[in-house]
Amino acid sequence: MEGLGGLGHLFVTMFVSGFGGVIVLPAITDVTMAALCPGQDQCSLAIYLSGFQQAMAGVGSVVMTPLIGNLSDRYGRKALLTLPLTVSVIPQVILAYSRDTQFFYAYYVVKTLAAMAGEGSFHCLALAYVADKVPDGKRTSAFGILAGVGSASFVGGTLAARFLSTALTFQVASVLSMVALVYMRIFLKDSVPGGALRQPLLKEVEEPCDEDDSSPRATGTFKKLPSLGDLICLLRCSPTFSQAAMVSFFNSLADGGLMAVLLYYLKARFQFNKNQFADLLMITGIGATLAQLFFMPILVPVIGEEKLLSTGLLISCINVFVYSIAWTAWVPYALAGCSVFAVFVRPSLCSIASKQVGPTEQGMVQGCLSAISSFANIIAPLIFSPLTGITIKSKI
Repeated sequence: MEGLGGLGHLFVTMFVSGFGGVIVLPAITDVTMAALCPGQDQCSLAIYLSGFQQAMAGVGSVVMTPLIGNLSDRYGRKALLTLPLTVSVIPQVILAYSRDTQFFYAYYVVKTLAAMAGEGSFHCLALAYVADKVPDGKRTSAFGILAGVGSASFVGGTLAARFLSTALTFQVASVLSMVALVYMRIFLKDSVPGGALRQPLLKEVEEPCDEDDSSPRATGTFKKLPSLGDLICLLRCSPTFSQAAMVSFFNSLADGGLMAVLLYYLKARFQFNKNQFADLLMITGIGATLAQLFFMPILVPVIGEEKLLSTGLLISCINVFVYSIAWTAWVPYALAGCSVFAVFVRPSLCSIASKQVGPTEQGMVQGCLSAISSFANIIAPLIFSPLTGITIKSKI
């Protein structure tokens, strides 16, 4: 696609790092069970620890992504991309060395801290990097292609995990994570928002926010470490960003709730097993890759990002409704194929939000959107898990 020539190294970095992160997912459950409850098929401790880790990762993302995004606006994307790529290597190296109980606990602590510090930051910074390099008119397609690369790494990592032993899986993941870090540091050209990096951190004055000004703001708004007031100011100054943030929150709330309970619902409703779950994930991953890499660049110039966003949200609503009344086991497979068009939502939202601010604020804006999504993902299981439990008991 024309205009994306400068993003090749970013795409390679995202694919390799994503591949290394996904390849361990099918194995981590068995590793956790073997370390915490050897010889058992059920382990409440593993469930509690996994839930706690996910919650802490969400809390960390809410705090860290706006901060890291803001810092990247002043010190460049490349310097801040080093953080999430570096912290992702350490937990995998621990399990690549040994998966005994004491090493698993070391992995658990390091992984929790790493997730709090860097989970969500890489994607946020990648979006900001794309916004730096791609003009407004092509930004939605570029965001879609970036998401498609991530989906492709998910498909590749899932396939590779089927053919590797557990020990080799973590060794390969460690090597790939290190390769992604080194590749990024060597080949990725830094983007300098606004044409120049600004220092020092705390000696700049923030410009006041005019509540009556609903037009997109230019450079120079977030010139200090971000605070809740910065986000509130942005929400008040830009009605479009406020609407995008609200849509992002409720969409993430629905998606997070669905992902937290869907597999348990399908197991109780249709007695699905891990192979059927893997098939569903594979269908979704392949479909999302095709939709983001090929359909979005074609559809965006024709119908625009607003209509593409509406289409994705409508399909998401239909899918959730049909899941709730699924009458036979083939319905989830059909929905997995149709639901790929729901992936239009996130790139469209990111593109709309990115156009509301100047070039020196892209990291902050993408970080705020990521934080809002992370907050929704924290509270989604608290709402949907009890509701699903009640529904399953009434139907089964």
